[in-house]
Amino acid sequence: MMLKKFLSTIGIGSMKVDTVVDKPEIAHGESLSGKIYINGGQSEQVIEFIKLEVLLRKEGHREDSDFDVTEECVAKHTIEMVGSVKSKETRMVPFELMPDERWVLTDETAKMYLRTSVHIINAVDVQDEDEIVYGKDLG
Repeated sequence: MMLKKFLSTIGIGSMKVDTVVDKPEIAHGESLSGKIYINGGQSEQVIEFIKLEVLLRKEGHREDSDFDVTEECVAKHTIEMVGSVKSKETRMVPFELMPDERWVLTDETAKMYLRTSVHIINAVDVQDEDEIVYGKDLG
């Protein structure tokens, strides 16, 4: 099984925030690492923090609904931003998350996602996510 390259992109006005994961398929014992690239932006667009969350999501079925989604956050990493990015600059912020036993999927229907949330001062939080795989037979 080979997943596409992981890329989460968030556009906020003239600012673009890309989360790029080194490997979207992680074996047991490996960490989830990558970089967040912040491009451009206006002087009034100041990022206060960026939050990365690893989520386990399972879709089930209830009688009163066509579908039901349960979500569990198994890892959270917040990157505090210092200073702002000038309009023609690109800023790169590396990250690394170490999996633990909560990352192990016990349900075959469950999937794992990495969600990036960008908090702009005096604005709405914006988020995007993409699927990752942990601990499955990657051979």
